Amino acid sequence: MSNPFVELSAIISPGMMQFYVVLMILLVIGGTILDMKHKKSAKYFFANAKKAQKNAKRTVSEGEKTSLAIKTLTSEVLTSSEFCNPDRRKSHLMTMYGFIFFVISSAVMIFGYSSPDSVTPAIWPLLWHLGALSLCVGGYWFWFKIRVDVSAEGLPWNRLVRADLFILSLLSTATFALLWSVSSSMFFFTLFVISSTVLFGGVYWSKFAHMFFKPAAAHQKKITIADGSKENLPLDYDLTDPEVQQKFPDIPMYMGDNPPNMGLGMKREKPEHY
Repeated sequence: MSNPFVELSAIISPGMMQFYVVLMILLVIGGTILDMKHKKSAKYFFANAKKAQKNAKRTVSEGEKTSLAIKTLTSEVLTSSEFCNPDRRKSHLMTMYGFIFFVISSAVMIFGYSSPDSVTPAIWPLLWHLGALSLCVGGYWFWFKIRVDVSAEGLPWNRLVRADLFILSLLSTATFALLWSVSSSMFFFTLFVISSTVLFGGVYWSKFAHMFFKPAAAHQKKITIADGSKENLPLDYDLTDPEVQQKFPDIPMYMGDNPPNMGLGMKREKPEHY
């Protein structure tokens, strides 16, 4: 596997390639800021955190906050443990790590090894191709099999809504990148550039910004559990406490080994949703 950007440098200068990457980074930053401003997600996040802090039953130390941040990074971010559906989790991890490897290796090869006389270490083209391939496998697996409106509502796979902009532009970018690398066709390269421009330039209209907000929300949730505020949810009750049973007299009936009239509930069907 070779660095596809070296051959491209005969047509497009390394400086222009680097300018394009910087422009895409600026578009992501700008789109994320506009998205937060439009949806007021940051304003809601800080207001909700301040409100929960007033209901805290204990103070969480800085050391404990750091520990919770590490748990958030290793659980929700690096391993996506919040997904109950194992297929959805595998698909997400393949897509996420494929995207990370693809983007990082692209930046390294463009900024470090895109001139005609440069020698690219073999690891970077390998990561670039494996990242794009992993992204395609995880993304197409999600699109054709796991999408919530397909698996849960039974709607057709080719039904498109604005929320699909992110996954479709992501899949197009990786797909056309691989086709361009294999064929050296400028047609596929043009489609690759168009797709990546839509991906990074369409942050305001897609779910791209979600990847930045989600870890922060997960970390804040862990803090509210640790300080006892629990995001203003009702308190946990000890169901064996006589006072609680007196306050809720039907607890012994419905919380026993054989609760009456409860039905099959979630056991009625094989779990397919996420």
